[in-house]
Amino acid sequence: MAMMRCRLVLTLASYFPRIPPSILMKRISLLLSIALCLVVWGLPASAQTTPTGSAVQMNGFSRALDVEGDRVFVGESQNIHTPGRVYVYEDEMDGWTEAAYFEATDGEVGDSFGSALDAAGDQVVVGAPSANAAYVFEPGADGWAQSARLTAADSTSDFGQSVVLDGDRLFVGTSATVSMTEGDTLTTGAVHVFERQDGTWQQTETLRSEKVGADAGFASALLTSGDHLLATAPQHEGGAVVAFHQGTDGWTELQTITPGELSSNARFGTAIEAVGDQVLVGAPRAYDATGLAYTLSFDAEAESWSVDGRLLPFDGASRHLFGAAFAYNGTDLWVGAPGASDRSGALYRYGHSEGTWTGVTRVTHPGTESGNGLGATLAGNEDVLATGLPGDDHGAGTMGLYSIASGEWTRTTPIAPSTGQALSAMTGEERDCADGSVAQFSCENVDMKSFLPIDNIGGERGIDLNDIWGWTDPETGTEYALVGRTDGTAFVDVSDPTNPQYVGELPLTDGARVNSWRDIKVYDNHAFVVADNAGDHGMQVFDLTRLRDVDADQMPVTFDHDTLYDQVNSVHNVVINKQTGYAYAVGSSGGGKTCGGGLHMINIQDPLNPTFEGCFSDPSTGRSGTGYTHDAQCVVYEGPDPEYQGREICVGSNETAISVADVTNKDSTSAISTASYPDYGYVHQGWFDEQQRYFYQNDELDEAQGKVSQTRTLVWDMKDLDNPKLVNQLMLPEESIDHNLYVKGSTMYQSNYKSGLRILDISDRENPEEVAHFDTQPYDENGTGFQGSWSNYPYFESGIIIVSSIGEGLFVLEESQQEL
Repeated sequence: MAMMRCRLVLTLASYFPRIPPSILMKRISLLLSIALCLVVWGLPASAQTTPTGSAVQMNGFSRALDVEGDRVFVGESQNIHTPGRVYVYEDEMDGWTEAAYFEATDGEVGDSFGSALDAAGDQVVVGAPSANAAYVFEPGADGWAQSARLTAADSTSDFGQSVVLDGDRLFVGTSATVSMTEGDTLTTGAVHVFERQDGTWQQTETLRSEKVGADAGFASALLTSGDHLLATAPQHEGGAVVAFHQGTDGWTELQTITPGELSSNARFGTAIEAVGDQVLVGAPRAYDATGLAYTLSFDAEAESWSVDGRLLPFDGASRHLFGAAFAYNGTDLWVGAPGASDRSGALYRYGHSEGTWTGVTRVTHPGTESGNGLGATLAGNEDVLATGLPGDDHGAGTMGLYSIASGEWTRTTPIAPSTGQALSAMTGEERDCADGSVAQFSCENVDMKSFLPIDNIGGERGIDLNDIWGWTDPETGTEYALVGRTDGTAFVDVSDPTNPQYVGELPLTDGARVNSWRDIKVYDNHAFVVADNAGDHGMQVFDLTRLRDVDADQMPVTFDHDTLYDQVNSVHNVVINKQTGYAYAVGSSGGGKTCGGGLHMINIQDPLNPTFEGCFSDPSTGRSGTGYTHDAQCVVYEGPDPEYQGREICVGSNETAISVADVTNKDSTSAISTASYPDYGYVHQGWFDEQQRYFYQNDELDEAQGKVSQTRTLVWDMKDLDNPKLVNQLMLPEESIDHNLYVKGSTMYQSNYKSGLRILDISDRENPEEVAHFDTQPYDENGTGFQGSWSNYPYFESGIIIVSSIGEGLFVLEESQQEL
């Protein structure tokens, strides 16, 4: 345990009006969506095209916590393979152990079950806001059992975003509840009140505020006991707390509490906690996100609340986010500051006696790193403190448990779930597509040879996949999948497609950072690997023939690159023209010769000695006016335009347009043409047909931006390279976002995120037709999310198709053999 000790200089007022003894507040520990944004504040900028970027795969473990007796309850609300879970840890003889986990019996992926939770006695209430439901669980002979599912009588959104269980009463918050008031439709956040009568929960009231608006974040967090209820509204101006009181005629709004001195983004109300006779309210984004906490006191005689003190970190600095979470165990107050120490996070432990703060200790965890966010959530009692680290394990989230008695962490490394893996390897035999599915994966005319989840190819918890390419050993004929992970490259022998073997890995460059983007191409038996938003990564060059020397009993081997090309740092993609021996780094940033993000041209004819030979960019394209190229295909042109036959031509996908360039002479490259269309979202990637007459292009953001309602592929007629013509916009039946596509013969292979691999017949070049598919992300609908298949490689002579799926793993597939 690392500590800093000092006396607290700032003290609260010496006298605090007392809350009546009956008001022993019940607290819910909830990591709000705003708190998550705070934890990741300050991440490096990137050239991302996905709006959610690297946070897309966060599991949400430890975003909600509670401690009850000798149990710790931990929500995992964002796991993309489950509806969400609650894990239960119990204090056994040999320490805290993972005892169980439970899910909603009727849950579906995407429900966000576990976003909020509160335990009291042997009952736990769990919010599932994406399902507009709250669940009550109780322990039974066969483990934790669901005893109730609660929904609102009104139309709601995010019902279950906050929950508090108080005896036979249950309070559930929503971000929006629709109701009729004097003939008008009213949509605001609300608190739904339930009471248990004869063992059944019944809704009795719906509480709204007349003082805060619909976008105030009302009911983000709740605090209650007896006849008092406090509901926070952190997005109401600088933030507010709305006080309700229960009388003989039911609940009434008593007042709206604001400090009156904060900026509009202070987020007063992000966290709330009862501390003795006072209530503490956090404003973690106040004062340039240093953060602070305010104390509230209740005057029973005046029947009103007032702000009467402040609590500040003794070593506070910008972006510490002090006040993001609280826990009070009767003697000590714990305050979370998840932004401290470059977002590693810190806890502040305050002694408290008779309304006076007696001292403070700064506590950190020995296992934290930048971005972990220690202190983003807190819960505790007199024996143990639980704290969330939602950014740990690459965003999957972990938890720390601190023993109050020993003053030490129960483990030197944070705690992560050890059971309940959603996906298992599927190997040993071919699995045919029958009746529209292979196991849980929907399909049509595509069979599965095998599937390896991410942890079977070297990925630790929280690691995702991205790009994929292939290599065939010219001496042995062995086929290898080169699989991009967010932390490196995995090499998998797929020559026996039903029994793929993980051979080894090439980690990311020393000093680079884990990132969402990694791309791989092959030339002359060498892999060329780049990564975007990765810092000082450069282009790794790896001699693939080294794979043939690895024996089965040595696998997996951790390799080092053979050469590192350091004229670029972060690179979005690498394009290789095997005919000329040139590589083109595109989308470069973060230092080196970026070429405005356009074509950074590299001679790789001697693969272990790559040399820079110039830049090309067309500043009439791209979002920033520099000619940024997101992806490209470069060929020795053999298409129908006689003017350019035999020339080296690159077709770039440049965010706003396609860019056609002649790069034959690296000293005097020239722009040939550009072409665009009015409703582009993000011109992302494309590929020629084998006759180089037609260019098929995808747009990564048109579906997500609502510019089209179905997956769109654009067909360009390139018979005149000076004047490309858009001849068709093919709409597939799904709504998913298209990402990467490749052409082999008269077949196009598209990786379309949530709808997986889609195979199209392009015999009629201007009118492709979908003929087969395999959905690699079988949960939830095939909407516009950035999950599922990133890419595919269809060029093995064996006919297998290897597919990477971001959160799932490596699929080895084959088109079904059609009966004659």
